[in-house]
Parts: sequence; structure tokens; C-alpha cells
Amino acid sequence: MANYTRDESRVKEKILVVDDEAAVRRILTMRLSMAGYRVVVAADGEEALEVYRAESPDLIVLDVMLPKLDGYGVCRELRKESTVPIIMLSALGTIADRITGLDIGADDYLAKPFSPKELEARIVSILRRVDSVSTAPPSQQGIIAIGRVQVDTNRRQVFREGERVPLTYTEFSLLEMLFRQPGQVVPRAEILQELWGYPPRRTADLRVVDVYVARLRSKLEPDPRNPELIITVRGTGYTSQRLGDAAEAAAK
Repeated sequence: MANYTRDESRVKEKILVVDDEAAVRRILTMRLSMAGYRVVVAADGEEALEVYRAESPDLIVLDVMLPKLDGYGVCRELRKESTVPIIMLSALGTIADRITGLDIGADDYLAKPFSPKELEARIVSILRRVDSVSTAPPSQQGIIAIGRVQVDTNRRQVFREGERVPLTYTEFSLLEMLFRQPGQVVPRAEILQELWGYPPRRTADLRVVDVYVARLRSKLEPDPRNPELIITVRGTGYTSQRLGDAAEAAAK
């Protein structure tokens, strides 16, 4: 394991880079250090968990294909104890393979080979979102209730029938965006742009949004296959219930 830093007056957040290829670790360490980040590295999945627990990074760049414990296994273990943002790197060919990481809790993914510049842009977008959460003043909106779900926008907590449902930064941001104006259709491209910070360049990019909606439904809906809270508007995007519809659903 190695640490690299720049002038402390310009140091930004700490990033953990996990990749079994020394060349990738070296290039990303150089690029991210030049951008002002503190960088720690790991070469396999088991070391990644050790470094995470020792260093408490602000974000993790995580390769899928790792020795000892693959990236999926690392992501699963991290999600048992942390909401730290995770960007997965995948050389796997199919869309289904690449979005598996999103299903288990990653915040974003990039297919290999990738542009370091694009990775840096994704990192900036995610960290900006996390920072805006930690520094934002308390919302005047307070509690948003949709059906049996209550969203506390001040504490960024979600409850279903009084029981707290743990969500990652990205999951909560998506839920808040959809609940902000119940009944209004939010296009998938708009969701991708606002939450992930980049417009869809390929149809596959929009699958990120679909996967996150599916994750929210699995955590909040009584029957995720027949959703009552987050409704698909075919060919456009998603919407949440109107307040009147929610009250009717809660009374059932």
C-alpha cells in the first residue's frame, strides 16, 4: 500500500484506488494526486477492505476483476457497514455484467478501457453531491410522506411504517428527486444529468437510472413487481404518487 499527496493547502478528499494492475494504479494515482486528491491504493479485494477500514476514504474506485475477493464481493462487504461512494471499473462485455455492481450498491461504473479524464469528472460529480448533503442547511420541507413511506429531508433518513430503511447517498438523492413533486414525470436523462452529472451518450447510460429505481423499489415497495410508490412512465421516465393517491394507498 502506498500514499501520495500534493501540497496540503490544496489537498481535497481521500480516494482509494483498487486495481490489480500496477500500471492502472500508477496512472490513477498520478492523475488524481495532480488534481489535489489524497490517494491510497490496494491490489486485491482483501487488501481493499483492510485499507478502507484503516484510511476511511471519501470515495472508492473499484475494479471488478480482483484476486482473493472480486470487486462485487468487496462492494457487498462495504455496503454492510458504509455508504461510501463507489465507482466500479469493469472490463466485462455485456450491459448486464457491468450493471451488476449497481445492483449491489455501487454509485456509478465505467467500462474499461476508460478515459482518466472521464473518471475524474465522475469523481467530482459524486463528491460534489456528497459535499452538498453535508453542508446544506436544514430543509424547510422537513418530512415528505408518500403512502406508508416517510422521507426526512433534514436528516436524510427514510422510514417505512416506522422502520428505518438504510439508503446510500445516491439512492436517497434519487428518492428525494422523485418525491419532491409527486405526480410529475421526471425523464431518465434529467435524473442522470442531475444525480450523476453527465448526459446520456449511449442508451446503456440510462440503465444506471433503471437499476437505482429497481433498488429503491426492492427496499420500499411491498411488491416491487407492482410498484405503488415509484411509477414507470414508459418511454419517458419515472414519477411518484400524487399525495391524494398516496393517502388512498395508505388507507388500504
